[in-house]
Amino acid sequence: MEDILNQLGIRSQNHGTATGTNWVESSGHTIASFSPVDNKQLATVITTDEAAYEKAITTTQQGFLEWRMWPSPKRGEVVRQLGDALREKKEALGKLVSYEMGKSLQEGLGEVQEMIDICDFALGLSRQLHGLTMHSERPGHRMYEQWHPLGIVGIISAFNFPVAVWSWNAALAWVCGDVCIWKPSEKTPLCALACQNIVSEVFARNGVPEGVSTLVIGERDLGERISADNRIPLVSATGSTRMGKAVGAAVGARLGRSLLELGGNNAIIITPDADLKIAITACMFGAVGTAGQRCTTTRRLIIHNSIYDTFKEKLVAAYGQLRIGNPLDAANHVGPLIDTDAVSHYLAAIEQSKKEGGHFIVEGGVLEGAGYESGCYVKPCIAEAEPHHSMVQHETFAPILYLMRYHTFEEAIAIQNGVPQGLSSAIMTLNLREAEQFLSHAGSDCGIANVNIGTSGAEIGGAFGGEKETGGGRESGSDAWRVYMRRQTNTINYSNQLPLAQGIKFDL
Repeated sequence: MEDILNQLGIRSQNHGTATGTNWVESSGHTIASFSPVDNKQLATVITTDEAAYEKAITTTQQGFLEWRMWPSPKRGEVVRQLGDALREKKEALGKLVSYEMGKSLQEGLGEVQEMIDICDFALGLSRQLHGLTMHSERPGHRMYEQWHPLGIVGIISAFNFPVAVWSWNAALAWVCGDVCIWKPSEKTPLCALACQNIVSEVFARNGVPEGVSTLVIGERDLGERISADNRIPLVSATGSTRMGKAVGAAVGARLGRSLLELGGNNAIIITPDADLKIAITACMFGAVGTAGQRCTTTRRLIIHNSIYDTFKEKLVAAYGQLRIGNPLDAANHVGPLIDTDAVSHYLAAIEQSKKEGGHFIVEGGVLEGAGYESGCYVKPCIAEAEPHHSMVQHETFAPILYLMRYHTFEEAIAIQNGVPQGLSSAIMTLNLREAEQFLSHAGSDCGIANVNIGTSGAEIGGAFGGEKETGGGRESGSDAWRVYMRRQTNTINYSNQLPLAQGIKFDL
């Protein structure tokens, strides 16, 4: 790992504030990054104090004034080069993501691939920031709309995707002409330092002004400062619903914009017409991938009564084949939780579920002994529960899966939608009518609804996000770029008259 850190420009002690290529001195306190894999300290970072934050934000303001005037295709070319730089660093950065966060190496590499893919998407987008031309009701007039850069985009990201979610926001914001100030999770600061180093090399080579990519590292108070800063017109925040409500309130109080990607409580409906082989694989990866620490993790299975026992038996057998251990070992399926606090939440959720009447058919617990010294490795578990149980209604960021029965399709949809969150959903069926009803107005109320694939593994081509307590935000593909820009409607009079709209007369 020392070689990986060297490749990514990370030292044993690091500044946590950067305005691009320049690192800013700060009198903030020091935080240490420990790997949940083996509890070893990787490096330390000095957090951003108030003076360093002011330096960062003022530099970002200045950078925007120049960056917004670069032609969008030229901005896209810079992002294309960033994609190439990420290809060169994919193995090193993927290993760091895996080791610092605890997800499997394949998932770490996949996260970097998402960064590469969004750079490709943003490159194409840089030539497609289209507005519309409309017919005016007034003769000799032309109407159209155009999209302008918004300004500074504040990005608050979570530990579970320490690099990808930042890139979804930053790549689109940059080609739109915006500049970014990024507060990563204090639990994965080194991944952010690595990204800043990669970006700064590309930007310096292209003469990108200082302040276009700004990094600040700190804890909750720093996120609060960003949320309350009226110099930042858009704050994109990923994390818990509790955090999102606080960010949304602070940004809304100053009439700013917020893009919120919050909690998920995702379900898969298993119908009698499901391909059970595909369904087992989808449910397994959805439930235990990233040790249950994805916002799109499968947390509920809603299974038809006629196949419930059969499917349960197959699922329990499949759980018996899971290998838990060092995520850098490709033979393992499940790595550790992010830290011992997450382990405590996992254990509390199991205990509460049992108190509510949940019956565990695959028991949970914390693993001990050789290879598990960090205390962060837990057993993925399965409980039979009822839809109204509080722990079924609640998102626990851990590999706990709840099974429920249904009898009618309408009942399955009601259970699926009967939680406060609305991020991702799926149905396993070969029945066309069921699939179409699930995707209809009367079906899933989530931002993502899939047929015959699981709840996790979204592609960057589609807008990512959810409804209800998931926050309503959309990131990544489709037309998600519009949130990073401001719309302007223009009317041009090329006649020698001044007719008024709606036929109003104003004669002098």
